[in-house]
Amino acid sequence: MIEKALKGNRNYWIWISFLALVIASGISAYSQQRWFGLTVTGMGRDVSWGLYIAQFTFLVGVAASAVMVVLPYYLHNYKAFGKIVIIGEFLAVSATLMCLLFILADMGRPDRVLNVMLYPSPHSMVFWDVMVLNGYFIINLVSGWTVLGAERKGIPPPRWVKPVIYLSIPWAVSIHTVTAFLYAGLPGRHLWLTAVLAPRFLASAFAAGTSLLILLTIILKKTTGFDAGSEAREKLAVLATYAGVTNFFLIGTEFFTALYSNIPSHMHSLQYLFFGLEGHSNLVPWMWFSLMIGLGSVVVLLIPALRASSKWLPAACAGLVISIWIDKGVGLILGGFVPSPLEDIVEYSPTLIEIAITLGIWAIGALLLTVLLKVAVAVKTQE
Repeated sequence: MIEKALKGNRNYWIWISFLALVIASGISAYSQQRWFGLTVTGMGRDVSWGLYIAQFTFLVGVAASAVMVVLPYYLHNYKAFGKIVIIGEFLAVSATLMCLLFILADMGRPDRVLNVMLYPSPHSMVFWDVMVLNGYFIINLVSGWTVLGAERKGIPPPRWVKPVIYLSIPWAVSIHTVTAFLYAGLPGRHLWLTAVLAPRFLASAFAAGTSLLILLTIILKKTTGFDAGSEAREKLAVLATYAGVTNFFLIGTEFFTALYSNIPSHMHSLQYLFFGLEGHSNLVPWMWFSLMIGLGSVVVLLIPALRASSKWLPAACAGLVISIWIDKGVGLILGGFVPSPLEDIVEYSPTLIEIAITLGIWAIGALLLTVLLKVAVAVKTQE
């Protein structure tokens, strides 16, 4: 089936060429990091996780959101998701690959990943995180490709694939839960030391990932003519709406717990993010923009007439994705390091090399997703 990805119009090849250039730029930047080490990044002793882990945290949620279409279609036989479920699975594949690549970039030396495999430490959350991500990548790639291949041949999928698909449902929840536990298990970081971090991760995942899936279906409809169906988009919009409401409710509980208790160690990170702390306020404009655009998007999605609008729906979905990317992929990670356990305030800014590597990894994920969706659309329309 892969040969279907080798056919496309002029715009398709321009897009592929653009992604190839971004990937080449990322590889060039990574060669610099590989040679000189993580000293070429903005990370250091006080801020040991930066742009790479921020992207990883956001993309784990995008990967986990595939369960929002897999579960209704396969467990509840919701036929409206028949065309969209493969898009969700392939989105999970590309997002998981990017997660693994960001972990690789953050480790500095790629051979260190082998230590996780060769010398497993079951008491380490990093070990479990790497295991569940690799497993989720294989599960979605195998199940999605197998079902698509069977559809191309006009035959039912093999019986063994159904248990694999069912396994992907709890596995999707596990990848983001384990990621949350990775942060919540660090007692010196008060922003992450909360029991609602895992539920907050899942709520934000289902809001952002589902919104991104809606945007993908709209893009596919405009560029290829493949329509996943208005009913599917409407149901996904409802899911994104209530996941977004839940996400902001959980953010509100974090503010209440920190500010009402008046415990300085729990207040400082939130103060730094939204109001600045001791003259340090690099992230304040970002966080307020995230909050405003996120709440505005949720309000739009809560109004049925606007949610059904072909103009307001993509705008609200894009706003929700951007809001959660900033809150979860920037603020949550960087805010957790301020102040440090020694009460120092060290602000972080990514270097050009970090940005180039990050864009390169995003381009790799976009290229994989483009190829997979090109094949999927060709099979679905029987070109």
